[in-house]
Amino acid sequence: MNTLHKSIVAWLVAALALLPMGHAQNAGDAPLFKKEEIEQLVAPLALYPDSLVAQILMASTYPLEVVAAARWSKANPNVKDKALEDAMQQQPWDPSVKSLTAFPQVIAMMNEKLDMTQKLGDAFLAQQKDVLDAIQRLRGKAEQAGNLKSSKEQKVSSAQEGGQTVIKIEPTNPQVVHVPTYQPAVYGPWPYPSYPPYTYYPPGYVPGAMLMSFAVGVAVGNAMWGNCNWGGGNVSINQNNYNNFNRTNVKGGGNWEHSPEHRKGAQYRDKGSQERFGGGQRQGVDSREQFRGRAEQGRQDISRGGVGDRGGVGDRGGVGDRGGVGDRGGVGDRGGAGQGNFGDRGGGGRDGGAFGGVGNGAQTRDVSNRGASSRASSAGNFGGGARGGGARGGGSRGGGGRR
Repeated sequence: MNTLHKSIVAWLVAALALLPMGHAQNAGDAPLFKKEEIEQLVAPLALYPDSLVAQILMASTYPLEVVAAARWSKANPNVKDKALEDAMQQQPWDPSVKSLTAFPQVIAMMNEKLDMTQKLGDAFLAQQKDVLDAIQRLRGKAEQAGNLKSSKEQKVSSAQEGGQTVIKIEPTNPQVVHVPTYQPAVYGPWPYPSYPPYTYYPPGYVPGAMLMSFAVGVAVGNAMWGNCNWGGGNVSINQNNYNNFNRTNVKGGGNWEHSPEHRKGAQYRDKGSQERFGGGQRQGVDSREQFRGRAEQGRQDISRGGVGDRGGVGDRGGVGDRGGVGDRGGVGDRGGAGQGNFGDRGGGGRDGGAFGGVGNGAQTRDVSNRGASSRASSAGNFGGGARGGGARGGGSRGGGGRR
């Protein structure tokens, strides 16, 4: 992994740490999320087919990889079917994240509503049964309102699982999935004014046109391998489809297990999840430590004077232009993951886009050339003074920043 990529990973981890945390959970506290909060989170996906619901829940526990997969999907809109399966063999993401690239609408929603995605993953890791029960409650409301029924796109049925009646949703054709788009009104009157449901409308959809509509069918091949065990309160995998899609030979009971190594250092929000999975976060922690090490080296260089022209590694601070990883202040002053929402306006400064403000190759070369020229020409003039590595440089607005 190159230096810029490591910096991006470290920045993403910091950005996710700034997202709303919900309710902290300590020993003896109430659950991390209340039932109305969970219904708020699952409202956009509760009426999806069961297999797709299962894979969204799995993938939501790896928010950084969801971002990477959404960017890949947007850049490769014409890679589908067998070619998509081939391409996914080259990616390091969790299989649940890879499988969602077959559903560009879904992976785009998860990326654009990243705060929802992270909260959903947190809730699912800590309260799997509560999440699945919330989905069933919403399906029941939609059915009672007359808005959930079988059609040419899907089959809606009831079954007894674990001593309760559950509502199942399956594609009419197992090889073709139509992802529904719907308004919250599909559930009838929403009972929690303090927790309005998350909504998502894909490009081209006109809110108010229909309560529910379906996207063009997606030929999924082996990409649908998840399963909701409604009665047992967990999710499992169809091993045959899973093995074919991922070209592996996984054996065992088929129950899904979270893989901490794919968390990439994103923080677990409750104590129980931290204790269960936190040991697998070493890779992400290492990235953060390397990032901090580079920042400290920058501060040391700045203290000696003359590193760059009027500011740290970039122009008036940070890795990018006027902000890089922070907002006008590198890793230090007003920095971290930038100001603003990670999903909105890029979260990494003022340039927009998921990695906005990180800079491009031409900027990086220009920064390097300016830095080398500055060290050669200005050591005697500025030498740690007002316009070199001090104020406006790596000091108050650059690299190290105010502390």
